[in-house]
Amino acid sequence: MEFVYAPGQTPLDLDEIGGLKPRHITTQEQLNAWEQVNILAGRVWAFRQKKAAVLEENFIRRLHLKMFGDTWTWAGTFRQTDKSIGVPSEQVAMRLTQLLENTRYQRDHAAFPPDELVIRFHHQLVFIHPFANGNGRHSRLMADILGQRLGCPAFTWGAGVDLFKPRIARQQYPEALRAADRGNIAPLLAFARS
Repeated sequence: MEFVYAPGQTPLDLDEIGGLKPRHITTQEQLNAWEQVNILAGRVWAFRQKKAAVLEENFIRRLHLKMFGDTWTWAGTFRQTDKSIGVPSEQVAMRLTQLLENTRYQRDHAAFPPDELVIRFHHQLVFIHPFANGNGRHSRLMADILGQRLGCPAFTWGAGVDLFKPRIARQQYPEALRAADRGNIAPLLAFARS
């Protein structure tokens, strides 16, 4: 199977591709459809976890596993390879721990309005890029869950937007992330609410 990556998607290495569970998948479209079913099941699971502490490494890994576990053998496991984006693989666990501690502190001390706190968390989770693939989809769902816990209205990116289809959102999202990388969170906040 040859993968055709959309702009902003992280390419997989050969070992990661070898972790594809369903052997009947031969096209990118089949993979996208298969993953979407798995992601929806993960979403249902996540929103049923009313008492789970979402700002914990275990929850982050379990959510990735629930979202991609029927697709990839390495789902829920931190990446072992470096990518063109994200922190070096050996820093993933440490940087994620720092992010979780910082976000809990910011939440507990009302350092930012809830929307901004959630979007800053989302941006940093994407920046760390803990998994081989699925980081954008995973971090948007994490933001949806955290936002719900903080009483935020649902973000529009989580309302069934298919980011695999060519559309303006597919272009705006990476641009908003790059602006946040430069310290300007406003475009990402606007995208999440557009």
